[in-house]
Amino acid sequence: MNSGFKTLLLWGVLFLAVVLIIRMGNQWRVSVTEVPYSEFERNLEDKKIQKLTIRGKEIEGERLLEDGKVERFSTTGPELDTNFSQKLKDLGVTEYKFLPLKDDGLLDSVLPWIPMILVGILLIIFMRNLQVGGGKALSFGKSRARLLKDEDRGKVTFKDVAGLPEAKEELQEIVEFLRDPKRFQKLGGRIPKGVLLMGAPGTGKTLIAKAIAGEANVPFFTISGSDFVEMFVGVGASRVRDLFTQARKAAPCLIFIDEIDAVGRHRGAGLGGGHDEREQTLNQLLVEMDGFEGKEGVIMIAATNRPDVLDPALLRPGRFDRRIVVPRPELKGREDILRVHAAKLKMGEDVDLSVIARGTPGFVGADLENLCNEAALNAARKDKDKIEMSDFEEAKDKVIMGAERRSVVMNSKEKETTAVHEAGHTLVAKLIPGTDPVHKVTIIPRGLALGLTMQLPEEDRHSMTSKSANDAIAILMGGRVAEEIMFSEVTTGAGNDIERATELARKMVTEWGMSPLVGPINLSNKEEHVFLGKDFGKSREISEDTAKMIDEEVKRILTENYRRARQLLKDNADKLRRLATALTERETLDGSQIDEVIGSNLVGAGAA
Repeated sequence: MNSGFKTLLLWGVLFLAVVLIIRMGNQWRVSVTEVPYSEFERNLEDKKIQKLTIRGKEIEGERLLEDGKVERFSTTGPELDTNFSQKLKDLGVTEYKFLPLKDDGLLDSVLPWIPMILVGILLIIFMRNLQVGGGKALSFGKSRARLLKDEDRGKVTFKDVAGLPEAKEELQEIVEFLRDPKRFQKLGGRIPKGVLLMGAPGTGKTLIAKAIAGEANVPFFTISGSDFVEMFVGVGASRVRDLFTQARKAAPCLIFIDEIDAVGRHRGAGLGGGHDEREQTLNQLLVEMDGFEGKEGVIMIAATNRPDVLDPALLRPGRFDRRIVVPRPELKGREDILRVHAAKLKMGEDVDLSVIARGTPGFVGADLENLCNEAALNAARKDKDKIEMSDFEEAKDKVIMGAERRSVVMNSKEKETTAVHEAGHTLVAKLIPGTDPVHKVTIIPRGLALGLTMQLPEEDRHSMTSKSANDAIAILMGGRVAEEIMFSEVTTGAGNDIERATELARKMVTEWGMSPLVGPINLSNKEEHVFLGKDFGKSREISEDTAKMIDEEVKRILTENYRRARQLLKDNADKLRRLATALTERETLDGSQIDEVIGSNLVGAGAA
């Protein structure tokens, strides 16, 4: 039965039920008084009867009461025939009629029950449509895990996962164990009970779990951490039990829980003593993973980007035996990922994926997939047959800097101020040796910014030196300094620059030990309470003197780099002016155009 017919049937039944209820309501609405037959005879003799309907022994009519009101009554007496009509006329009853006896057929017997039957049908239809996940209405304790079918499992394999060689190697061993457990068990080893995938959002944790499902020829249950917890107490724990019951029946099998931090956070962090529904769910999960019964053959894979908030009991060996980091891809990894996505695209001969990979440091797999898609959309908008390198460049600028907002019209003064601001960033970055090359500078509004200066590193970096941190702060201050030099006034355009510079300086002092005065000590407090939030949940466990020292050191670092940027721009004021003029005229300059404008005679090196 298709959904359209079911909907039509539902509305038809509902309409019929309403009509019958209204009809019966009209019958029930009239109040009828049951009186003895002797009283009816007295009223008849007293000429108080006005109307009569006679059907065999059943008599209904209207009579006049003492207060002058008319009352509807009914009575049962001996069967009256039509010869009684003359007596009625003599007693003043002018409105009367004799009706034939009723034949109580099947319809008359069933009719009073029809509304109740229709209401029951409606209730059954309503309950059948209240399906949650794979269970019927009110089946709250049933697991919402989805068992992937064979055709779904084979869609993604390890061939579709690129840029994660170490993670693939670790998980390939899990797949081989499921395929041939005796190979490992003959030496006394046991199958790992759990694998935790940790990494930033978009690095491919869910993708690699799907690849395991495609590689391992075993049942694969998938569920999200948030699917366990409901407002009803005990539902989450019941769903965990049901999930593992299904898994044990299908063993050997895999269970994948995405975003496990939704249910696996630290216990005891709540204000009410910590015994809430989420913690009951976590307790049941811990028991199922490592209880008294052996669960050989059931491997649980979980993914999270917040391993720091997980309960320690969940992370110990015997539950999650392996913790696999899914990192941001390196240069070679980014190129491999681009090749996987580019295999589905029609690309021109000028596209060089290695160049694109070098220009996208810090990009994760999701970013690179989005980059390829944006390039394809960009080429389609221009009615091209193939995707060219210029399409990838435009897509990269859009992903990194945001979409152009050419509808934002700046007046000449704002445009000039923005050009000077971005020229300040660019020139300071060019004047300080060892900084990342300036890839592009623009005064076309992108995203939330009126202008942007983009630097791209020549190689991947995994740490930051004290010099590079100071250089970054000086470059951030370059925009505000340029405004002061050129206009002798400042604008709000440097608000975000100052915020980022302050955050960087505070990390140098409190986390990275880069302040000679404070020393190599970590004074940051990242402890968070689940229900209080970041701001209210943090406690400052440092003295007032230390806090004052930190503030003074942060201010010193910011001030020194501010003066440093100011000196560099004052010594090269003519180049600042030329660069700002070129930006005002052209709106966007790339690295080679910047070099043409400012030339090679730069004054000062700006050592930190």
